[in-house]
Amino acid sequence: MIRLILVAGFVILFLILSIPVMFVEWIIGRFDPGLKSRSSLAIVCWAFRCVRFLSGAKVDYIGEENIPSDTPVLYIGNHRSFFDVVLTYIRVPRPTGYIAKKSMEKVPLLNIWMRNLHCLFLDRENIKAGMQTILAAIDLMKNGKSVCIFPEGTRNKEEGTLLPFHEGSFKIAAKADCPIVPMTINNSAAVFENQFPWIKKAHVIIEYGKPIYIRELPREQQKKLAPYVQEIIMETYDKNKHNI
Repeated sequence: MIRLILVAGFVILFLILSIPVMFVEWIIGRFDPGLKSRSSLAIVCWAFRCVRFLSGAKVDYIGEENIPSDTPVLYIGNHRSFFDVVLTYIRVPRPTGYIAKKSMEKVPLLNIWMRNLHCLFLDRENIKAGMQTILAAIDLMKNGKSVCIFPEGTRNKEEGTLLPFHEGSFKIAAKADCPIVPMTINNSAAVFENQFPWIKKAHVIIEYGKPIYIRELPREQQKKLAPYVQEIIMETYDKNKHNI
């Protein structure tokens, strides 16, 4: 219970006490949007590192050298926990917009920080709105921002499995002509979801695969990107589950 209280208390205090910072960030953005992106990234990464510490999560990050430093990338990851965002965001080397469900846009204060970080809100029930979100993500990448998406479409509640990856997620990298970085997350649900509503100390492994350059793939593989990347993530997941 103590970890839940510490994490929840910190998040609430951060959101309230950061209101003046949001105003400063808005002013910075009027004159230097690039500086605003970098400063927002630094502030939120600090807050997420505090959340990780308070949660007791021990995380092994593997393969970070596989993330290209000279270009934005599309992170494709499996999704089991709310903590997936917290634990992965603190390691992104450049401003990165996560694609979140539409309901997150209604959370006061948090939605402002998410917009500052170029997050996009996906309405899965509205095909037209969903396509506009994909186009916005493509535009983000063309302007030097990375994007992270969990193509299962929702948090998978069954350990050791993956829901089918939605093909539309991969159009972002194809249209922006940027590499895909597979991001495999093991055991993140042990932090929170497995014993909801309590937060528990847990060991998590996050591994970044080698970047996938779509144009370098055989044409048939380009047409089946979703199952191709899903297989890479599943193989990595199975490999790392024995090290938890």
